Parts: sequence; C-alpha cells; structure tokens
Amino acid sequence: MARIGVSADAPRIAVTTSQRSGWRIFPLVAFNLWLTGGRAVRWQVGKPSDLGSVDALIIGGGDDISPALYDGEWIVEARLDPDRDAMERRLAEAALDRGIPVLGICRGAQMLNVAAGGTLHGDAFAAHPRSRRYYTVLPRRRVQLEPGSRLARVAGGGEAAERLKVNALHSQAVDRLGEGFHVAARDEGGMIQAIESPGPGFALGVQWHPEHLFLVKAQRRIFAALTAAARASVSASERARA
Repeated sequence: MARIGVSADAPRIAVTTSQRSGWRIFPLVAFNLWLTGGRAVRWQVGKPSDLGSVDALIIGGGDDISPALYDGEWIVEARLDPDRDAMERRLAEAALDRGIPVLGICRGAQMLNVAAGGTLHGDAFAAHPRSRRYYTVLPRRRVQLEPGSRLARVAGGGEAAERLKVNALHSQAVDRLGEGFHVAARDEGGMIQAIESPGPGFALGVQWHPEHLFLVKAQRRIFAALTAAARASVSASERARA
C-alpha cells in the first residue's frame, strides 16, 4: 500500500543514519522527502544497502569521520564510527562513479569530499578562527552562496541565492576539495559550508542540517532538487530500456 501523500511511483531515496541516533534523525529526513514527493528508505550498518534498489542517496549527519580515511590529524575527543565510515565511503564512491543523485548532510558532505579524494579539517574552528562556533539546530549561522552555483539556483535566486541562515552541529569541515567538487558556500570566516559537482549529475553536500529547517522554503528546495534529480534519473533509465 502506498503511503499517504506519496505516489506509488515516487522515487526511492536511501538515507544513511547512525545506529545510535538514526531513530530520531531518519523521520525528519523522511518527512522532508515526503513533502517533495520522495520515499525514504533507511540504511544503517548491518542492514542491506544496495544502490541498485534506490533512485538516489542521502548520506546523513552523525559522528566525526575517522582521520584514517584522509590521512588527517587525530582528535582525542572525537567520537568515531569506523563501520559506518566504511559503509558510507563505499556508497559515496559508487554513487559518484555511477552518477546516482546524492546529497550529503553535514557528516555526509564531508564523506562526499573524502570519497572524491579530498581532506578535512579535524578541528574546523581551529583552522578557521574567524568562524563563529555554533552548536544548534536553530538558524544562527550566515553563509554566503557562490554566485552561479547550483546551490544558489536551488535556493531560489535573488537574496536567497546570496545568503542563507543555517544551523550548525559540526566540528569537522572540508579542507582540500575532492576531485570534481567546487565550493558552493562559505561562512563569514571562510570555512567551506557547501560543496557541489558542477557536472550533469546531482552531487551536493551541505555542512548544515536542512532537515531541521523545513519551514524555510530555500531549505525545502534542497530536498526537492534531489527528488527531482532522482525522478529524472528514473525516467532516463526507462527511456534507455525502451
């Protein structure tokens, strides 16, 4: 039976979560996808995670990424999840290689960058002392979107394409960009807040948590853009088989 409000042919979008906090994060992401016509499927360590069974991928937020994945500096107080690191790196690499639409949220944006060969700042605020430290789901941080970027277009153009107010729950951030990625947004201290691939596929990573900001049209449009890309990918596959 189809879910209320979601058509039977809605694109299936996998959402990776942690085993520890996924129970409260997944429903929020699923709600945002429901609002935009997508159907969320939860993936976590120990469960099946076959990209061939879905139309798009969201790599969700959570614990820090191990410095072992990008030859970074070890931070003693960092909470790590090596099994999740391995699962999400495999999925991110495959999605980027196969052109499957993918959205990275916070940790997920960092994982996309690592999967593409980039590196991270283990302590983002030590690397960017002019960036104000926030730890809240409320929209407190202002980010500047790159003019002409996909993210700026997704956000709706005009003033929304110049500045967004976002939340922040991270301690790591993108350092050296992975292959094929460009900067899509920075904060007032120069810290990278979003990355994207400018190619024909859809690959976007945002350092904040848009799932908490569903009352803001520009934030909902991020999920809408992924759902649209997933739907377009399904249509292209159907045309190829015809």
